[in-house]
Amino acid sequence: MGQTQTGQIQTGRVWKFGKNIDTDIIIAARYLNTSDGKELAKHIMEDFRSGFAGLVAAGDFIVAGENFGCGSSREHAPLALKEAGIGAVLAPSFARIFYRNAFNTGLLILEVAQSDIDAIAEGDTLTIDLLEGKIYNRTQNTTYAYAKIPPFMLELLHCGGLMPYAQKQIKEQKGQK
Repeated sequence: MGQTQTGQIQTGRVWKFGKNIDTDIIIAARYLNTSDGKELAKHIMEDFRSGFAGLVAAGDFIVAGENFGCGSSREHAPLALKEAGIGAVLAPSFARIFYRNAFNTGLLILEVAQSDIDAIAEGDTLTIDLLEGKIYNRTQNTTYAYAKIPPFMLELLHCGGLMPYAQKQIKEQKGQK
């Protein structure tokens, strides 16, 4: 619906989830025999909301309660969300390892106040503007703030994750010699 996950402005539909969505809900352990993001994407939230992967459009957003991504430290969960086309995950808090894994895989996550999460409804259309630092709810005609993303983490996102970032750094260093 909007620009790519590394774009400055993204627009998408909201899919609402509760609190404590753990990595086993995001991608069931039975699929951990592969690290192919496209294959994992076919199974996101499968045991929690049957058929969810088939409903999501590129650029859609997950809006959830606190402690999103708790559980195991596997990178499969944020990778599966990114490859499914999720434009961003908005929640009041994230498990710390999921937070870092999300940025490492190039998945945008935003920490948003619980009161704002509560106000956002499933099906709402949001626009995230990373330049302005705001989230616009087009359905309700309201605006929300999110916690500032550290500049280095933004750079990871713009490169598509940690590996593309590292490859870029190596290429730049070779060019300077």
